[in-house]
Amino acid sequence: MKHHLHTDVAVWEQTGTSSGTDFPCQLIVWNDDVNTFDWVIETLVEVCGHTYEQAEQCAWIIHTKGKYAVKQGSYEELKPMCDAITERGIQATLEVTAT
Repeated sequence: MKHHLHTDVAVWEQTGTSSGTDFPCQLIVWNDDVNTFDWVIETLVEVCGHTYEQAEQCAWIIHTKGKYAVKQGSYEELKPMCDAITERGIQATLEVTAT
């Protein structure tokens, strides 16, 4: 998945705005059969600043839908969060939001 993330980032950098700070993105977390609900919830609270309830709702949506945009913002804001999530063994990507 890390390779896929780098591909998405490369495409964004080629087509993004010159400043790169206000281009709208979504931080997508993907379902897997490895990580527990508790680990995903803890990660969303610590990395994304979600409340426990928000993180729990996100975890259920990820589980049932296969993926979920857990946070929206600029590339600059979301990239470190995406990296922190993947470093914890949870699959995450950044996607450019259609404008």
